[in-house]
Amino acid sequence: MKVYLDNAATTPLDLEVFEAMKPFLMENFGNPSSTHSHGRQVRSAIESARKTVAELLHASTSEIFFTSGGTEADNTLICSSISSYNLTHAITSKIEHHAVLHTLENLEATGKIKLSYVNLDEKGNVDFAHLDELLTTNERSLVSLMHANNEIGNLIDLNAVGEICQKHNAIFHSDTVQTMGHYAHDLSSLNVQCVTGAAHKFHGPKGAGFMYIDKSTKIAPFIHGGAQERNMRGGTENVYGIIGTAKALEIAYREMAEHQNFIQGLKDRMIQNLRSSIEGVSFNGESANPEKSLYTVLNVCLPESQDNDMLLFTLDINGISASGGSACSSGATTGSHVLAGIKANPNRGAVRFSFSKYNTAEEIDYASEKIAEFYKQEALK
Repeated sequence: MKVYLDNAATTPLDLEVFEAMKPFLMENFGNPSSTHSHGRQVRSAIESARKTVAELLHASTSEIFFTSGGTEADNTLICSSISSYNLTHAITSKIEHHAVLHTLENLEATGKIKLSYVNLDEKGNVDFAHLDELLTTNERSLVSLMHANNEIGNLIDLNAVGEICQKHNAIFHSDTVQTMGHYAHDLSSLNVQCVTGAAHKFHGPKGAGFMYIDKSTKIAPFIHGGAQERNMRGGTENVYGIIGTAKALEIAYREMAEHQNFIQGLKDRMIQNLRSSIEGVSFNGESANPEKSLYTVLNVCLPESQDNDMLLFTLDINGISASGGSACSSGATTGSHVLAGIKANPNRGAVRFSFSKYNTAEEIDYASEKIAEFYKQEALK
């Protein structure tokens, strides 16, 4: 049995998305910057896709810029905001995605900014009082805090952070890669200047995404070249990726309520299975709390074992794909910076299971059973 439970890393492409992309892989191949009919046809399709994304997010089309994905978008928004507004201070947390964390660390290492880290509690929740304190002494800062953590699933209150940032005239950037397409975002009502999206996290194509920049925020481009994306992102557009991004987001919004209920049910089922079959199992961060965590992510904290490193290998041998941490660093030899950031016990195994609309209850039961079997064998040693 093959079971894919690593959807926070990437999701399978929706067939409807593939069908929408196909004509732009073959027949509609014109360069959208060309003024002839082949180019104009493709340009029209890109602008139609931009309008779809903007309308779903309650934004203006002038606020949506297509990119190669979340990492490029995060780098652009962070570096260009700091440069364009001559900011010398930024605030983030120690459990951000590396697309944010490494970018800010590099800016600090090269002397461009001073970087502060907001305090977190033992579950990984942001200390809003400390954020307010940091901004009181460092007004006109960049604040970069992700909407949902990609490893432990913790959600933050974007409205609460936005209000604190507005109070101190700070620029608020949020990496929304894990929640885009899974929650409804009304950007017209949020005090957030910049957010990011990556299509492959909501059943769209890899190598495609977008950034939202509030119309009141004026930043210079990060990638220079042609005049594409209204002079904000040089380079010939990934046309079929853009078409796929818009179609995937459209489907996600169309089916959102149904899929939220279904996927939360799968997650609840795994929690119940593991609690009933493994003594001492717990869950990292807020991942077992449906009110405070992303419904697609469950980070399991397993009992101490001399062979915890073998668990992922054992799951893989049994056809189960999961992650020991962030997928972006799954090939690294170091442990998870997120789990270190919340001071999780390094002697306990941690596995991130992440779910999608294509998973089944049978798959959840099978994966739960294989984990339980592993620890029963450990107990006999």
